[in-house]
Amino acid sequence: MRTRLPVAVKHTVVSLGVCALLAAIAADLRAQSEASPSQPVVIDRVVAVVNQRIILASDLDDEIRLSVLEPEDIGRKPLSRQRALEQLISRSLIEQQIRQEDEQAAEPSQQEVETRLAELRKELPACVRADCVTDQGWKAFLAAHDLTPEGVLAYLRYRLEILRFIEQRFRPGIRISHEEIAEYYNKNLVPQFSPGETIPPLDQVSPRIEEILLEQQVNVLFENWLANLRQQGDVEILDPSLEIPGEASSGGGGQ
Repeated sequence: MRTRLPVAVKHTVVSLGVCALLAAIAADLRAQSEASPSQPVVIDRVVAVVNQRIILASDLDDEIRLSVLEPEDIGRKPLSRQRALEQLISRSLIEQQIRQEDEQAAEPSQQEVETRLAELRKELPACVRADCVTDQGWKAFLAAHDLTPEGVLAYLRYRLEILRFIEQRFRPGIRISHEEIAEYYNKNLVPQFSPGETIPPLDQVSPRIEEILLEQQVNVLFENWLANLRQQGDVEILDPSLEIPGEASSGGGGQ
């Protein structure tokens, strides 16, 4: 015959059981802690917000690692965390604008991305030295710079998307006159040749000069547009150490 316990006794037994279980768990955790000293836990953190889109500290690390894929400029300093953040802020603003206008028009095809990757592996000086044209050399290059194939492809896709957007938005309205080409030829190209050297005729180099002047004007239009975009947007840098002297977080009315 089963003996029934009063309700109060039942509650006491349950409480004691729970307390015993919690005590056992606590003792086990203490034992684990004493057996292996606790290691610091690295937690990602938000360093900036761009129109409600966050930028993480790990994004800065990725941007710095990916900077090895940029052409090497003489005298260029390694990418600082401040400049990496500036690039990420600009990227976020541009990407948001692309999504608002016409995402499909600027999106590169997979073939374009793969073609750009092949060019990079063959032409980038850092890759040439690492023999990236071979699979073994490419894998070693990625490992040396803590990069992944997926991360590189995503980066190249973004760069192609931005370039196409700039071309479509700013280039069509630009016209380069013959007078501007001739002026560039006489002031910039001819002085680069030493006396006695053969100077290419104007009509031969005109297409390339026109391309250079187009790029210069596109860059001016793009930089002005980006500066205006940042003024209108809501950009907040949460880490004071990442502020560039002379520049401040901007807050606007949104887009």
